Amino acid sequence: MSHNEVESASRTRTVTTQDGLELVVEERGDPSHPTVVAVHGYPDDRHVWDRVAADLAADHHVVTYDVRGHGGSAAPGAPAGYDLELLAVDLRTVTDAVSPDAPVHLLAHDWGSIQTWHAVTREDGTPSAMDGRVASFTSISGPCLDHVALFLRRRGLRDLRPVLTQALHSWYTLAFRVPVLPELMIRSGLLGALVARTERIPRPSVRDAVNGLELYRRNLPRRLGRPQPRRTDVPVQVLAPLGDAYVTPAMATSAAGYAPDLRVRYLPGGHWIVRKRAGVIARCVRELVAERSGGTAAPALARARARGAALVRTGGRPGRASRWEGGLAVVTGAGSGIGREIARQVADLGGRVVVADVSEAGAAETVDLVTRRHGPGRAVAAVVDVADEAAVAALAERVAAEHGVPDLVVNNAGIAVAGSFADTTAQEWQRIVDVNLWGVVHGCRHFGALLAAHGEGGTIVNTASAAAYLPSRSLPAYATTKAAVLMLSQCLRAELAGAGVGVTALCPGFVDTPITGATRFAGTDDATQAVRRRDAAAAYSRRGYTPQRVAARLVRAVERDLPIAPVTAEAHVGLLVSRLSPGLVRALARVDGTR
Repeated sequence: MSHNEVESASRTRTVTTQDGLELVVEERGDPSHPTVVAVHGYPDDRHVWDRVAADLAADHHVVTYDVRGHGGSAAPGAPAGYDLELLAVDLRTVTDAVSPDAPVHLLAHDWGSIQTWHAVTREDGTPSAMDGRVASFTSISGPCLDHVALFLRRRGLRDLRPVLTQALHSWYTLAFRVPVLPELMIRSGLLGALVARTERIPRPSVRDAVNGLELYRRNLPRRLGRPQPRRTDVPVQVLAPLGDAYVTPAMATSAAGYAPDLRVRYLPGGHWIVRKRAGVIARCVRELVAERSGGTAAPALARARARGAALVRTGGRPGRASRWEGGLAVVTGAGSGIGREIARQVADLGGRVVVADVSEAGAAETVDLVTRRHGPGRAVAAVVDVADEAAVAALAERVAAEHGVPDLVVNNAGIAVAGSFADTTAQEWQRIVDVNLWGVVHGCRHFGALLAAHGEGGTIVNTASAAAYLPSRSLPAYATTKAAVLMLSQCLRAELAGAGVGVTALCPGFVDTPITGATRFAGTDDATQAVRRRDAAAAYSRRGYTPQRVAARLVRAVERDLPIAPVTAEAHVGLLVSRLSPGLVRALARVDGTR
């Protein structure tokens, strides 16, 4: 076995707590690398971290341990032995044993996170249990109990919804405090089977589940009933699973105002995300450790920092951070029209945008508009023909390398061809399919793969049209490509749902954009085409629906994760009629809109 293999092998030993209990500690990786100490929750043991630890051990010294009363560790003889104060001291004992000379990076989940928050925070005028021993803390699904109590009291005075929502998610905490009954449910196997089935995790140990009940009984009444504004200077990264059945995402912000260096990253997944998305957890930890070790913050981590900063308003009172703050969007066809306004809207909301367009001058003009309003760095230009797959692939690679994986991708670039099917040439069909359909396919393939692999969710918006569901004898080529974009979006939405990536088909109606002046009218000479372009532009101008309004609709659609987003009154009515009266839609399709 090589030296590296020896160093990465699992090594187990015991550490004795201050009150004489033996804790089982497992180490992986080279001890000369940065040390990550991972603390498990209820009703788990240290093995909940096995996949995350195996990943991190390639370049970290990873330590997991069974907290008192769980796994192979000894249990205290009285309920008071599960007090948070003792658990915090246990964490200090473990870290001193495994990394006596250097601060450690903490990673914790569920009750492991609750006890770690208690260990790294302090009440006014008193030191914390981990003073001087922590380089960073990554918390998952386990907020500080004091912060939660203060957060709910504060929010309850203004808005009862988050309080009631969390109460519904936390019903089991009251049940666990009932004498005897929870133990009977656990020993009968019913509770373990229910958790294993609903969460799709291994059935927990009866011993761990019974002993861990004291965590709830000893600590919830004391901490929630008499909360203190516990503070910390430790850099904190909160990973908040959006599908957590027990801890709502709102709780991720409960530390705002008490942890100045806070960043929140919302992840697709459920409560046991540490088992099911180990690679994502490991990457998030790796990025934070690299930053705290003197490296440059990863783009996603920098965006999380921006969002975390937005959580604190003047006076230190927690606020609501915009989902757009610090985010990154890629918008194709952003050199004019709807794409340009989407780019400007994203920047206005606090995000950054890659302005992609086939026209270098158009992209530069959009960037200039954003820069004049918000200063440099908020928008960058990229020249790309979306019909060229290699160019789109290169753009995706470049964006990821230079700016990070985007939160929003808008495949907006498109062209229009009007005229009858008989008059539309094969070349005109080829070009509109290349841009309107293949351009969207290329964008979805290469940027969608980035979003899915990154594991932090995101949204893809594909610009279709009301023509996607309203057939017309005047627009066979255009309507066909947009119908294909609509169907592609719905198929892709189903496929990417598991990765937490939303897909929206944006369906504008008559919008006053430069596309009318560039529409190709099939079967016409240059003079006739010029007249028809002028007439179409005048009609759309009289309609008066601006690209700015489309951009605002897109923002709402993304925030609501809509599968289809009709824009303009005619798009809404058309969608309704297409569903209720397809025969009427077919009859209207006979009208020649180009004459």
